[in-house]
Amino acid sequence: MRIVIGEDSVLFREGLSRLLADHGHEIVAAAGDAPSALAAIRSNAPDLAILDIRMPPDHTDDGARVAAAARAEFPELGIVLLSQHVETRHSVDLVVGGRFGYLLKDRVLDLADFMAALDRVARGGSALDPDVVAQLLATRQSDSSLRLLTPRETEMLALMAEGRTNVGIAGRLFLTERTVETHISSIMNKLNLTAAPNDHRRVLAVLAFLDGRDKASKAAHQP
Repeated sequence: MRIVIGEDSVLFREGLSRLLADHGHEIVAAAGDAPSALAAIRSNAPDLAILDIRMPPDHTDDGARVAAAARAEFPELGIVLLSQHVETRHSVDLVVGGRFGYLLKDRVLDLADFMAALDRVARGGSALDPDVVAQLLATRQSDSSLRLLTPRETEMLALMAEGRTNVGIAGRLFLTERTVETHISSIMNKLNLTAAPNDHRRVLAVLAFLDGRDKASKAAHQP
């Protein structure tokens, strides 16, 4: 896999580059600021871009803005935001577009899981930290359909957004696969969604639904 890294911490950038190279990936560029990261993506056309949220020059949501710009130019590019902060302004559109991951640095505790997440995103899937999912959903809690979900169903929705299969969700929550299927069917019915063929598509459908309802609500209140 050909990868571009955008990270302003030299130690973290070099450590991540070496880690990925040791696992057989090619680091085609490693940039320390947002403009350089976007230029590297444009000139190298990588399979995956790993970007920190807060980079120079603004140290705000620079990485997320690079991700949004890169997605507009390269729809097939896998993008992983790897940060200590949760930014939701650009994230919903990126999630809905697919090939997107958002992992929190201090919660990446298993190397095998991290490498699997990168591979999943590069192949078109999703990899979202539960805290990221919680904040994405919290911005849309005014939606009456979401309030119909039970705490267990909300928990499963977060695990679905991580890219977990029914078997993976069952293992995490110590439930049978049949029970998980029943809960997911209930979620889809409550959100008025038709069940999609796989977990990734279900995640995109749910987040697209939430995003669409949010935009419709804003449009209705505009003068």
